[in-house]
Amino acid sequence: MKPIFKWIIGIIVFILLALTGGIMYFSNKWKPLLDTKIKQLVLQATDSLYTVHYDDIHVNLALGNLTIDNLHLIPDSVVYKKLELMKKAPDNRYAIIINKLKIKSFGIRKVLMDKELFLHDVTVDTPMIHIINEVHSYNDTVSQGPKKPLYEKIKDNLKKIHVEAVNLNNIDFKYTQVQKGVHQDFEIKKVKVRIDDVLIDSTSEYDRQRFYHTKMIDIEVPGFTYKTPDGFYKINFDKLNINSRDRNVLLTKVAYQPTLNKAAYYKKKGEGGSYVVFKMDTLQLAGFNFGQLSRDKKVYAQKAFLKNGQLSIYSDKHYKSPATRQIGNAPHMKLMQMSTRMGIDSMILDNIGISYSEMSDQYSQIGTITFDHTYGTILNVTNDSTRLLKQKLMRANLSTNFMNSGKLLTNFVFDMTSKVGAYTYKGSLGEMDLTAVNKMIRPLLNVEVKSGHLKQIVFDVWANDYRSKGTFKMDYNDLKVNILSETGDDGRREKKGFLSFMVNQVLFNPGNPDLYGKYTVGHINKHRDPSHPFFKAMWQSLLMGIKQCVGLGPEREAKLMNTADRVEKVVSGVEKAKKLFSGIFKKHKTAEELLKEEKEEEAKAAAKMEEKRKRDREKAEKELEKEKPGD
Repeated sequence: MKPIFKWIIGIIVFILLALTGGIMYFSNKWKPLLDTKIKQLVLQATDSLYTVHYDDIHVNLALGNLTIDNLHLIPDSVVYKKLELMKKAPDNRYAIIINKLKIKSFGIRKVLMDKELFLHDVTVDTPMIHIINEVHSYNDTVSQGPKKPLYEKIKDNLKKIHVEAVNLNNIDFKYTQVQKGVHQDFEIKKVKVRIDDVLIDSTSEYDRQRFYHTKMIDIEVPGFTYKTPDGFYKINFDKLNINSRDRNVLLTKVAYQPTLNKAAYYKKKGEGGSYVVFKMDTLQLAGFNFGQLSRDKKVYAQKAFLKNGQLSIYSDKHYKSPATRQIGNAPHMKLMQMSTRMGIDSMILDNIGISYSEMSDQYSQIGTITFDHTYGTILNVTNDSTRLLKQKLMRANLSTNFMNSGKLLTNFVFDMTSKVGAYTYKGSLGEMDLTAVNKMIRPLLNVEVKSGHLKQIVFDVWANDYRSKGTFKMDYNDLKVNILSETGDDGRREKKGFLSFMVNQVLFNPGNPDLYGKYTVGHINKHRDPSHPFFKAMWQSLLMGIKQCVGLGPEREAKLMNTADRVEKVVSGVEKAKKLFSGIFKKHKTAEELLKEEKEEEAKAAAKMEEKRKRDREKAEKELEKEKPGD
């Protein structure tokens, strides 16, 4: 959509021009002449696309005041179709209804003698504005040439228009986008607009102190809600304030969230994917360049502030999605792919929470990883090639609380011009109790940290879209884990003593340095799975470093699993042999009969386990159904 300021100013100037033409023909029989002149000017100025009508015009010559009642400016659909055939149709059409238009201090003598229009105040009460946007490719071609300045359109009638103040009260605004015959609408009601010091003359077009001929535009938009075309999400905010003089854009209580709760969302969607909730108390752009937005369609600001927000991502692994190639989808690469050119010198994060939750498809439990109270700065957020010639790197310095426990400091550097998405990240995680990660691993892996004290983690990684390399250091002691059974009907889990013993005694080093003083450094060298999203690929690289530091190399892991498998088979074989011989001697059954019974019991046990998992999933979904959308 074109900037809101353009159509506001354009509409006002359009009306003033028509009224001025009428006043210049003022006489004893002023109303018929005025009416004829206004309609004639509207038709001439718009290639007969628009017609205008109103109920009445009231003029006070002594005070220079004018009031027009129930003004309608309506596009002609038949003329628009003809302009489309001629490839001259504009992308935007306007349907405007104004309850009352009031103009104070209308300088009629100045208009007649000097062809200059001065107005002290213009008030537009309860206007209804409908913009219909239908993009035509021929309007973007070079052959159209530069747009004619606004002064060029009025100079035959007026040399100058100067308005001290314009007030538009309680605008009901509707925007319709037409694409391939499909209409998509959104509406905003009760919008307030104040415009100060409007000047249109031969020089104002080039005055850098003015934004679209004005010294100030102040817009206040109350609560607004917009649903995405697929119906799964909505965007809303409490208030939007825009001030061109202060170069400020302020949004409060911003939210992007699903329209359905988690259970209904996935049932309706029928496949996997992320359930995303983003909420922000304050989102502000300071030092916003309104001139570049108007002239070049570029979004430039000195600073962006994001304060007191929460980004929550949830995934239900019961629902599967086909693997898709994620190469080229890193955050900085997606920024470069945006059609809108933008540049923000610094983005400041002030108390942002980030969480990722996942419902296990095996255990129907939800594991969560959190990064709480995130603060930091992201520098040079831009996809503008001219800016990137001077500085091609985007940098992010962030501080957060990992699992609301350890302090995590990270530094990212993104090469915005790299064809393979090159970036680096390094950081440190401070002292914490490792049992804090149980909120993440217990529901998903049926594993819990029994004890463990982290002294620090330090990592330094270079990566791109295809691989990552780096170092990972992890200082810790007293690490012990429990391998758990699946939850029983009472919701409790039992510890698998033998497997827990094997893991603690054979698999993991209890500390780094180990009991013999040997210190292990993790060396990351990992090729990315093309189907892994950016953050999952990054986590897989860090996980490689973690495994090495705790002593879990590929060979050791395979050896342990083979050993555990053999021991379980031995234990299971002993139990089966005891049962077999007991059956033979006590129940006088043949070995074949007992083996058949054993297979039947195993099948019953497997069916029972499957039935229990089904009940667990239904129970989990019922709990999710109690939630509200966006929880």
